[in-house]
Parts: sequence; C-alpha cells; structure tokens
Amino acid sequence: MEQVGRRLRAFRVVIVTGPRQCGKTTLVRQILTDNPGTFRSLDDDSRTLAAALVDPVGFAQYGTPPRAIDEIQFGGDALVRAIKLHVDRDSEPGQYLLTGSADFLTVPGLSESLAGRAVLLGLWPFSQGELHGTPDGFVDIAFKDPGSLREGTVSRFGPRDYLGLLCAGGYPEAVNLDAEDRGLWFDSLIQTIMQRDVADLTGARRASELPRLLAILAARTANELVVSQINADFGLARHTTEDYIGFLRMTNLIREVPAWAGSHATRAKRRSKVHLTDTGLASHLLGADAEALLKPEDRRRGPLTETFVVNELRKQLSWSKTRAELLHFRDHSKEIDVILETPDGRVVALEVKSGLTVDAGSFRHLAAMRDRLGDAFVHGYVVSFADTPLPFGDRLTSVPISYLWEAG
Repeated sequence: MEQVGRRLRAFRVVIVTGPRQCGKTTLVRQILTDNPGTFRSLDDDSRTLAAALVDPVGFAQYGTPPRAIDEIQFGGDALVRAIKLHVDRDSEPGQYLLTGSADFLTVPGLSESLAGRAVLLGLWPFSQGELHGTPDGFVDIAFKDPGSLREGTVSRFGPRDYLGLLCAGGYPEAVNLDAEDRGLWFDSLIQTIMQRDVADLTGARRASELPRLLAILAARTANELVVSQINADFGLARHTTEDYIGFLRMTNLIREVPAWAGSHATRAKRRSKVHLTDTGLASHLLGADAEALLKPEDRRRGPLTETFVVNELRKQLSWSKTRAELLHFRDHSKEIDVILETPDGRVVALEVKSGLTVDAGSFRHLAAMRDRLGDAFVHGYVVSFADTPLPFGDRLTSVPISYLWEAG
C-alpha cells in the first residue's frame, strides 16, 4: 500500500494489474481511506459500465482525485483515451488509480498504453512473507550481504509444511479454506475469468477450452514453453493454441521466465520457461495435495516447488530495493533454475531442490557459472527442504526455502 501511495504522489496515473481476486480492489479501497477520492467499478455494476461506454469523457472527468476505476479494461479504448486527454491538460500527480485483472498492455482493442503518463504496478496473490508477517527480504540480502545467510537460524519448516503452503497458494480468499472448499473456489475463479475476462474482452469463440489448456500448462509448469508439444496435447490449430496461451498470459494466470545468456541477442533465441502464477491453483488443476506430493515417486513435486520459489521471488522483485531481472539458464549440459541479474550485470543464481539432501554435487552448475562470471557472480544458493544453512565453498550456500521470506 505504501508503494502505491508513493507512486500516486509522483505520477498522474497509477495502474495496478494482477490476477482476478488477488486483492486489487481491497487495496484501492484502503488507499482511498487515506487519500479521499472517487471509486467506481466497471466489473460489478452494469449501470456504471454503461455510463463509461456512453460518455467516456464525462466519466473520466467525474469526481475528485484520485479517481479510482476498478477493472479499467472493460471501459475500452475510448475511456483510456479520455483519461489520456484529461491528464494531458492537467499534469498534477495522483489523478487516477486504475486496476485491471487483464494485463493492460495486451488487451485486444486497447491501443492506448498511457505511456509517459502512467506507472504500472503488479499485484500478485499474497507472498509467504505477507501471510506469515516476515520481512520478505531475500533478494536485497542476497545481493548486498549474501554471507549473512550462512549464519541464519534453523528453519521451523519441514517438507510437509512447504508442500502445504504450496498447495494453499496465496489468493486471499482461498488460502485459509480447507482443501475441498478451496477446490470449489478455484473452479469458480477459473469459470469467472473465462467468461468475464477472456470471452468478453477477446471474443474467443471457444473460451470453454481454456481451462483444459491451463491444466496442460499446470502439468508443464517450470518447463520450457514449447508450443508444438502443448499443441499436441491441446488438439486445436497451432495459431489457436498460441492465441489461447496469450489469453492466459493476459489474465495473469501464467508468466514466462526468459532464458539468460551472455548477450541479449543470444538470450532472445532461447526458450522461456512457463510458470502458473499461483501454486495453489496449479496443484488444484493437477489434483495434487500435500500428502500425495510427499511420496518420493511423485514427479509433480519438483516442478511445483520450483514454481513456488519463482513466484515468491517475482513478488519480492516488485518491491525490493534491488532492481533485477528474473531469468533461467539452460544449455546443452547445464541448467540453473533461477538467475537474478541486475542492470549492471551482477548475478545471484539459485537451484531449487524439493528434498532434504544437499551435497557438493548439487552445486556443480552453480560453481561452473561462478567460474565463468568471476566477480560478476555475487552468490549461488541451493534452496531446499533442508532446515539448516550450510556453506559449500566460495560464494556457494545451501539455505532453507523459508529464508526467501524470513530473511531481512
């Protein structure tokens, strides 16, 4: 909330985007208690939406700033253009606070991005730090004081705890429900997104197929995005599969992690990994619970744990003082799950292990990257279900997964 308030004091328009039901509307209402303005929703009031569509200029100018408009994408291009015209005439910061469950830059029919006038902030389901009341400071410490993580305390979390957190996810309304009720909630969420966000915004004729595609991607979470393989399972035309993957991206249900390479030209040629943005939703689609995932033979545990870690880091990067890009690395012989790279080329690398055993072999790819990058390599971590931090040589450390949210 502090970050949004700070942006309102600096920018004419602040746009908060994130998955449906992640808490955007609640956040905006809280902001307005300290910054009295005007709140209107285009999502649940047909008369309000009609007013925005009939007279977008009048709708944009109505009320006192900050003018909060919930689910702005339903107002269409005319409303966004009206907002642009208004802030071009009045350069005072804090004019508009907009939210959108669809990625503002990828909604079909929205040609105006408010570039140069707006700042976009991503809001995701709760992080573990938000749920547990802990600092969520791993990213900053990993770059600024990485050695301190070697001296941390024994984690209170074990495998069953981690897998329970993973299956619960971070959606505010779902996280404390029992497994049966949470499953019903996820089913309702998916149905609403497909009917309200995808069908209404894109005109997709077979939006009912999207839950099946989302389940296919859940089974491939933390793997490279290979459209031909997905299309073989999905069974529709390739261009339809590509369009529908775009719709899932637009609604913030999936995100891709680009590949790291020494040059940006090489990076552009390598495949991204795809991750569902909430492991509770992914687990539900896979029919997985903590007890099933505890079984040593369950192959879903590794990819889901990697996605859990990636999602926690993505959330931290939205507020950490350290600016870094979230990447992965893979070549013909080596793979590293997570690369965090700052604009000046410094790197923190992480391998994710969904077990208790960490040994020197767990660090072989991290050590190779350390030797390749030299001083640009800040530190390499293996994050796992083990409960104790341990050093494994020069700039290499094993830490419990819980350090992601307990450090700081």
